[in-house]
Amino acid sequence: MSKQPISKMLLDILACPACESRPKVALIDDKLHCPLCARVYSIEDGVPIMLVEKASKDGENQSGEETR
Repeated sequence: MSKQPISKMLLDILACPACESRPKVALIDDKLHCPLCARVYSIEDGVPIMLVEKASKDGENQSGEETR
């Protein structure tokens, strides 16, 4: 069993800053995913990077280009 990149307590309070309704994000493959807007937030050294301008969208690579 691998260790989670962030604590369960922190995960329980994190919400997407881009969505008005502030939905909780889900931890998938060591990244935080918003179920509403499909933004993906990275985790660096155990710290979630919850900046909208640093997030990518599902289906995009880090530079913002769509993957096929």
